[in-house]
Amino acid sequence: MENEITVRTGTPEDVIPMMDLSLAACEENGLSRPNPEKLLSEIWSSLNFHHGIVGIIGEQGKPLEAAILLRVESLWYTDDLSLVERAIFVAPDFRQAKGGRAARLCEFAKSAAERLSVPLVIGILSNQRTEAKRRLYERSFGPASGHYWIVGGKTGSWKEGEV
Repeated sequence: MENEITVRTGTPEDVIPMMDLSLAACEENGLSRPNPEKLLSEIWSSLNFHHGIVGIIGEQGKPLEAAILLRVESLWYTDDLSLVERAIFVAPDFRQAKGGRAARLCEFAKSAAERLSVPLVIGILSNQRTEAKRRLYERSFGPASGHYWIVGGKTGSWKEGEV
């Protein structure tokens, strides 16, 4: 019998596997070359509950199966707080596995926003598998509140030019 997939709250001990997963996410879907120091700053703060939280699928001390990085911040035009998704990523080896990892991460984000009594801002900024992601998000969150366009770039294409 397959174990139930659960999302646990990340801790500072998860920093190295979280960095590994984040760099893999940037490699696959980043719009530009990642800056590891910036990634570490966002991840470390969130793993320490300083204006953020990380939801993780996977055992501590092992490579992560999936994660979501969430930040508590005000949007550019207000002082009111929101829970803003920075990234949600399922490692390629676990995308076809049973358990619905991406859906579980969506549930984690929605639950965190409800506990904080703030709106959740989450979206899809990708050129890969966007229709499947859209359907998942609509099942998890309801109808979308907008769209993104990227002019002069494509997610994942930064690797091709190696600036």
